[in-house]
Amino acid sequence: MPGHSVQSEPPSLSPREREVLAHIGAGLTYHQIATRLGISVHTVGTYTRRIRAKRPAPTLADLVRLSLTLDGV
Repeated sequence: MPGHSVQSEPPSLSPREREVLAHIGAGLTYHQIATRLGISVHTVGTYTRRIRAKRPAPTLADLVRLSLTLDGV
């Protein structure tokens, strides 16, 4: 409809992105997350960038807040 804005759902996070986000929300460092998941610190950073591209979370506090809101979803 012209003049009618449709609010779309934000892009969903992949299971691995959710896993990384949960660890960030739990207070783990990138190095700790990498060790637990068996991936490199660089890969943790890549997942974090992907999360931030999909959801507004410019700061670490925003990522923690996001992890809490997605916890029950």
